[in-house]
Amino acid sequence: MKELIQMLKRHEGVKSHAYKCSQNKITVGVGRNIDQEGGIGLSDDEIDYLLQNDVERVIKELASEYPWFNSLDEVRKDAMIDIAFNLGQTRLRLFKRALAGMEVGDYEKAAAEFLDSKWATQTGKRALELADMISTGDYSNA
Repeated sequence: MKELIQMLKRHEGVKSHAYKCSQNKITVGVGRNIDQEGGIGLSDDEIDYLLQNDVERVIKELASEYPWFNSLDEVRKDAMIDIAFNLGQTRLRLFKRALAGMEVGDYEKAAAEFLDSKWATQTGKRALELADMISTGDYSNA
């Protein structure tokens, strides 16, 4: 099996980002055709695996950048993970007033600051739900 894997990697190439193969199909990894037309896409297990890895990465990023993150309750942590997952760290850093509110435990202010943004307008109900989680510490409207 090891030789087969090495040969497939050599023949197909290894790409960490999506690309168009010689047949103009969207492909990723080692020849994985994920194109909507004729591709096999990703299995539910593969989707869950990728998501779990992404969530773990976001948690590590938040914990390393914001010392207050680990002291949040589970609901507020989950809200911050969701926001960071959606925005990415670079864009999240721009929410200085919201992050300052989170740091000092002023969750009403933090929620209001997240809602006073282009992001909130773009994400609609998602932003409302996450802001509610931040301000209340509860999943009640989830």
